[in-house]
Amino acid sequence: MPNRLASETSLYLKQHANNPVDWFPWGPEALAKAKELDRPIFLSIGYSACHWCHVMEHESFENAATAAVMNEHFVCIKVDREERPDIDTIYMNALQVLTREGGGWPLSVFLTPDLTPFFAGTYYPPDDRYAPQRPSFRRLLAGVHDAWVNRRDHVKEVGKNVTEYLKGMSDLKASDTALSPELLSNALNMLRRSFDSTHGGFGSAPKFPHALELKLLLRLANRFNDKTALHMVRHTLTQMARGGMYDQLGGGFSRYSVDAKWLVPHFEKMLYDNALLVTAYVEAWQVTRDPFYKQIAEETLEYVYSDMQAGGFFSAEDADSEGEEGKFYVWSEKEVRELLGDELGDFAVKVWGVTPHGNFEGHNILFRARNDEQDAAHLGLSVDTFREKLTEAKRKLILVRSKRVRPGRDEKILTAWNGLMISAFAKAGAAFGLAKYVNRGRNAADFILATMRSPDGRLFRSGSADGTAKLKGYLEDYAFLADALVSVYEATFEAKYLKAAGELADVMLKHFADPNGPGFFFVADDHEKLITRTKDVHDGSTPSGNAVAVTVLLRLAKLLDRRDFAAKAEETLRGYRETMTEHPAAAGQMLIALDFHLGPTTEVAVIGVGNADETLQALDAIRTAFRPRQVLAFDDPHSDSGDVSPPLAKDFIPLLKGKPMVDGKVTAYVCENFACQAPLVGVEAIEREFTMTR
Repeated sequence: MPNRLASETSLYLKQHANNPVDWFPWGPEALAKAKELDRPIFLSIGYSACHWCHVMEHESFENAATAAVMNEHFVCIKVDREERPDIDTIYMNALQVLTREGGGWPLSVFLTPDLTPFFAGTYYPPDDRYAPQRPSFRRLLAGVHDAWVNRRDHVKEVGKNVTEYLKGMSDLKASDTALSPELLSNALNMLRRSFDSTHGGFGSAPKFPHALELKLLLRLANRFNDKTALHMVRHTLTQMARGGMYDQLGGGFSRYSVDAKWLVPHFEKMLYDNALLVTAYVEAWQVTRDPFYKQIAEETLEYVYSDMQAGGFFSAEDADSEGEEGKFYVWSEKEVRELLGDELGDFAVKVWGVTPHGNFEGHNILFRARNDEQDAAHLGLSVDTFREKLTEAKRKLILVRSKRVRPGRDEKILTAWNGLMISAFAKAGAAFGLAKYVNRGRNAADFILATMRSPDGRLFRSGSADGTAKLKGYLEDYAFLADALVSVYEATFEAKYLKAAGELADVMLKHFADPNGPGFFFVADDHEKLITRTKDVHDGSTPSGNAVAVTVLLRLAKLLDRRDFAAKAEETLRGYRETMTEHPAAAGQMLIALDFHLGPTTEVAVIGVGNADETLQALDAIRTAFRPRQVLAFDDPHSDSGDVSPPLAKDFIPLLKGKPMVDGKVTAYVCENFACQAPLVGVEAIEREFTMTR
């Protein structure tokens, strides 16, 4: 019989609805039951695309004997980490306190009935194959039950110590030491030491894309004119996009590579990874003009738009299909040759490294050992002919692959992750001069504002394509969406988006900001009371909510002349100074915000006739340049309001006040702290300025 999870909307919870485990969703019923029965809580946290979550479910939660032990001695609660990152953050921190190790999912935590954690781990096998470090799950259950019954005082003492430590993690103090470029140069030195000069990326297997660190390195290369930093970015982005971690046929990146050379991915595709990587490739293109980076960004955006959206953007695609990891993506040599014929098949196996024995459990993950020019020369073809053949081979293989059973898709729409992808579409569209991407970002922003925002201006966390929404939004929902709306404004100059961003920032200050110190809490002041109210200290798989809050407050402070925004941003930067110093690889977004704060930051105001060719040409020159410490505003003096519901853009945005169009030509004002240089008059002057500083 289905358990309580059958009535939940979360795909991850529904995946466990037919387990023999007497699962509860997180809520008052489960918490009251634990107190009533005086039983510890077994809290299991994961997400729908998590491979090892599926493995543990199959091995343990579907096992009747194991479920019987769980049901007899514990109150079992299942949580979707993507819907409840507040719970996940607290208990992932508890895992790290208890074990002094990194975390992961499934997260397996044992709590007292008052929610105090006293034991934590991740995946546990059904037998003692990894003992003694990782006992079987059944043996673990027996041990925890014995401790609860016979050594409860010790259990409570452990839990008390963990809880006190967790509460102390949010006690940040604003440093009196000045924020300086030395924090950035220190980060550059540390990233150099962990860089894999052979394959790109940082550290060894398993290897994650680290998009934030790559974006940081682009800024460090710009600030310090450091060619090594730029090389690290270029080598990593190139190697990732050639590897099996990138879907060579359909576009888009998997979550990480299980090896050091980006060949074998963990096949799940997450919305946030693809959003963050698109912006990294867009910025790398702005710096280098390498068409390969533009190609990868566009292919990834096309994948997301075709496979991952319906109004807003879906959360994830699973690694598994038909019960096998990666089955949707892999090929045999025989299959490739039979599908493509002799000539094109021979071409394909050479280009994508296909062999009779394969590179993944007897099958082939497609990858590229060389770029187009190198492969064309290797095969004795012109580059144009090579690309024609590659396109034809892709088309035929995609057609066949589309008839396979697709991996499962988690269709929940998360506000924060949508913010990241809206930013990606807006920034790519603006940089590449492609209106279709700007429009897709704008449309998604409209969907989120219409369906995920209540009349009082507060955000929901999770929704669906039909417009239903639930759960109060967290800091990252406000920060990520507000930052995205600034990017949509800079791509469209529709001031309603900038106005909405400012309103969300005001909510952050009112309900999330720590009134007694730096930073923002993960949850609002009127959120459900948990054992502690945390602040995210570092980036995880997505950027820290505090870091993005600082980023968007700094951008809005420049555009709207909001000194309260700037003050809270600087105080938060000072509060995270130690993290930026000691753990720069975990503070990529905060260091990006610091780079913006240290400046010099320019405010660019463009005045021109909106649809005139010279205006569009001037804006294109500005947007294609890599100027990471810049904000951009626009006014058409011949328009009453453009797309702006009152107030008018020039009244609403102080940067635009008192700046006329000179001699009837498009005019750009480049300012620092609202003190402006002589205006750049005409498209040629604007192009000269922004091409020179590219």
